[in-house]
Amino acid sequence: MPGVSNQYDAAGVNTEMIGSGLSRLRSILSGTFEFNDRSKPVTDLSFFAALLDIGIPEYIAICTDNVGTKLLVAQMMDKYDTVGIDCVAVNVNDVICVGAEPLTFVNYLALQEPDPDFLESIAKGLYEGAKLANVSISGGESAAVGQLIAGVRPNRGFDFSGTCIGIVHRDKVIVGRDVVPGDAILSLSSSGLHSNGYSLARKILFETMNFGVDTYVKELGKTAGEELLMPTHIYVREILEIINGGLPIKALVNITGNGLLNLNRIAAKGVGFEINALPEPAPIFSVLQEWGDIDDAEMFRVFNMSMGFCIIVPDDSDVIAKVGSIASKHGVSCSRIGTIVEDKAKRVFITQKGLKQEGLFFVAD
Repeated sequence: MPGVSNQYDAAGVNTEMIGSGLSRLRSILSGTFEFNDRSKPVTDLSFFAALLDIGIPEYIAICTDNVGTKLLVAQMMDKYDTVGIDCVAVNVNDVICVGAEPLTFVNYLALQEPDPDFLESIAKGLYEGAKLANVSISGGESAAVGQLIAGVRPNRGFDFSGTCIGIVHRDKVIVGRDVVPGDAILSLSSSGLHSNGYSLARKILFETMNFGVDTYVKELGKTAGEELLMPTHIYVREILEIINGGLPIKALVNITGNGLLNLNRIAAKGVGFEINALPEPAPIFSVLQEWGDIDDAEMFRVFNMSMGFCIIVPDDSDVIAKVGSIASKHGVSCSRIGTIVEDKAKRVFITQKGLKQEGLFFVAD
């Protein structure tokens, strides 16, 4: 898009091409919904998790995702015992967006070399992620595909993805259909970058700044590698407690790739999202913006900016306080960041920064 900062594209992620490609993919694959009446999705392909009606009172929730180029940082550090947490997190955090309880998880590892010590380290992270999400690891697959996979450390190239299955009673599905103007948008804090924006973050830290993973960064209070390898926070326990507490939750949004633009994936029509009370971002976001000379529009479309998960509730001070109390008990901060407004184009407005959504980007308002 002309006039839009595109450093993320220059780092290897062509946002417009990805969006166009996904649109074509979905238009073809949605035709498969007619192939099996016993597993017809009740959500479209753009939502966080698919809901399947198999003829019982509960819908099956299912999603799949991978860790992305954060794996390159693990290779640079030769440390693999936390990326399993990320693999679980990127999936269970999507499953809970439909109000479902994650039940089980399977993973796929494509390996340059199937070294036993390496696989043991991977398993430790998967175990910890499963523990945090209260899910079983019921299966998986690994493939030694050395000619297909390359990495930044000899014989340590790998790709890592997973699939999570959950369940939700059909009367308790949450997809944001009843969101209306005036509702409150709450944000739960992230643990850092989570698993998004790493192509740009790595370019800034390891190319622009010429840091190594062992470089101590005063502004971060840790090494560059330690910051980038911080595991994605798993929101399952707090979100399920909030849901099961009977609070009137209208929508749940995992803030992943595309940042706050994920808000407009909810089902409600004719609503927009006015963000006017941003939390103070963690130091990693400030240093990336300064050292990478990135404008606000690009920062908010690439990174979570310390807002890892959003909850939309009625504008009720008691409800908001109870959500905050539960979140705090689980070690995350909660703040009201904005309000639902009327908007036929269903856009996100970050009024505090003078930004509005235009397609897949933020632009100056």
